[in-house]
Amino acid sequence: MNRILIVEDEERIASFVQKGLRSNGFTTTVVGDGDAAHEYALTGSFDLVVLDIGLPGRDGFTVLRELREARVTVPVIVLTARDSVRDTVAGLEGGADDWMTKPFRFEELLARVRLRLRTAARAPEVTVLRSGSLTLDLRTRRARADERTVDLTAREFVLLELFLRHPGQVLSREQILSHVWGYDFDPGSNTVDVYVRALRKKLGAERFETVRGVGYRLST
Repeated sequence: MNRILIVEDEERIASFVQKGLRSNGFTTTVVGDGDAAHEYALTGSFDLVVLDIGLPGRDGFTVLRELREARVTVPVIVLTARDSVRDTVAGLEGGADDWMTKPFRFEELLARVRLRLRTAARAPEVTVLRSGSLTLDLRTRRARADERTVDLTAREFVLLELFLRHPGQVLSREQILSHVWGYDFDPGSNTVDVYVRALRKKLGAERFETVRGVGYRLST
């Protein structure tokens, strides 16, 4: 079941899009500002993003640019009231996969969503993630560090995969907990710290950098 992130600050439009997509078998999450959109999209938990441009916090252009700079390749369909050629070109050149203007027909949006998901599914499947001398084989679920083969627990595997998909990027504890354990952040929890320590012990402490007050980053 495909997971779609809907980024829209107009509640009426967000509800309309969400109901339509859910009735067609998609799992949806709605956020209403650019900062939340950026945080959710970075988790790697979504197969497609429907993105408005005029948002509180980060605007849609900024969200899109930062996702592409972080090498997040999730398909993005921009859904916006802006209809100038300049905005359309800026969006597509900035990394959007498609551009639709409001008002719109849901049938057309649905067709574009399905098209982008089919196109993404045909892309070559990545089976090995790599950062320097650190690799993770997604099929065997084993890591290699400096030519050493390392066995990982199920949680360690998911955590390392998250780091390797976002090398050099600071991941907050909230993002890590949401992606690896699937629940909201508990300020009193040290779960993330425990598992990062385990990865450091197995793969090398120098690979995982602590960013005080925020989270962790995989050194590149």
